[in-house]
Amino acid sequence: MVGSSASISEANIVLNTAVAEELRQFADYLENAKDFTNSLHDLIKNTISEHKRIIFNGNGYNDEWVKEAENRGLLNLKSTPDCLPYFLNEKNVKLFTEHRVLSETEMKARYEIMLENYSKTINIEALTMVDMVNKDILPAISKYVCSLSETVKKRKEACPDVSGGFEEERIKTLSSLEKTIYSEVCKLEKLLVNVDGKNSLETAEYFRNEVFASMQALRIDVDMAESITDAKVWPYPSYGELLFGVR
Repeated sequence: MVGSSASISEANIVLNTAVAEELRQFADYLENAKDFTNSLHDLIKNTISEHKRIIFNGNGYNDEWVKEAENRGLLNLKSTPDCLPYFLNEKNVKLFTEHRVLSETEMKARYEIMLENYSKTINIEALTMVDMVNKDILPAISKYVCSLSETVKKRKEACPDVSGGFEEERIKTLSSLEKTIYSEVCKLEKLLVNVDGKNSLETAEYFRNEVFASMQALRIDVDMAESITDAKVWPYPSYGELLFGVR
């Protein structure tokens, strides 16, 4: 399953070439067989035995398969920088060049382009996140905290003997989150300015390990702030509004 922005052609090139190679091996074996029926039986049996570890009939969408795959010695490559170096493995270069699908030069070019696209995409998303937080989210939190503070002030003026309600606790929580969010967005800005990487792979790994990790941490605190900020003040629609709201 490819991402929504990805072309299905890339995956199909790999799958079709791999299938073509397997069919070639099957054909070579069977064409030289003296007893076709028995050879076909042996071929099916041996192929299943050799590759049985990739067959899984459980739930492939939860951690059950992740744990089982690890026990079977299968790779679990979670990000683009993890995956792409395998594209240039000797056996893969041999596969594509022998079938005249891609030359080694074309494979290296695709490798560099895909890494560059990954880094640029994360960079654009991070810059957008910084812009959203600085221009919309932090001002919204500040505005709501000011509104709550004004409410607390007026309540104390009207009823000095009445202790503060949820507003005081909400002010403390949001003020703490606001400070953390500001610190995290400043960190993210610095990471984007000081991009560290000697080559395309190191740059992609930097965006994964540093920039994307920083974005995830910032996202958690922003989500927490959203959950306790007045919806009328929050600058963006919630998932509920996007899915079910009508304006």
